[in-house]
Amino acid sequence: MGRQALSMLVENTPNVLSHVSGLFSRRGYNIDSITAGVTADPRFTRITIVSSGDEMILEQIEKQLAKLEDVIDIKKLEDGNSVCRELILIKISVKSTERQPVMSIAEIFKAKIVDVTNDSMMIELIGRQDKLDAFIELLDGYEILELARTGITGLSRGTSDVKILE
Repeated sequence: MGRQALSMLVENTPNVLSHVSGLFSRRGYNIDSITAGVTADPRFTRITIVSSGDEMILEQIEKQLAKLEDVIDIKKLEDGNSVCRELILIKISVKSTERQPVMSIAEIFKAKIVDVTNDSMMIELIGRQDKLDAFIELLDGYEILELARTGITGLSRGTSDVKILE
């Protein structure tokens, strides 16, 4: 079972995300994560989708997405040829005596403490998915009150495959 991240440039139309997710639903494909946002040019949106499946399914997903009317460009985000990141916010229950050890863990991972109350801390961390998973694992002894993940977003490295749109 493989995993694939695709970066798609699509027209910024009201139903584009619905069309993309509908394709997955109709075909019985799973979406591991999906992120979307308007690009520097408001006519276009960048959608990053991570999905799982065997090689044939992942190939079919890419081909079916390319057939969608609003899709302008699709790139595979492969290790070494792209930069992918994810953001998490974690709210944990901590007593005042537990704050320093949590701050030390956060410092090692270059995380930011974004909120502190008498009985909780909220931490922001950006990085590769494996880094985020390792950070969560180190917080195992603490009660995680809430956790939010953005999903993976990314771009390919360099300029050789940049699509210039007029």
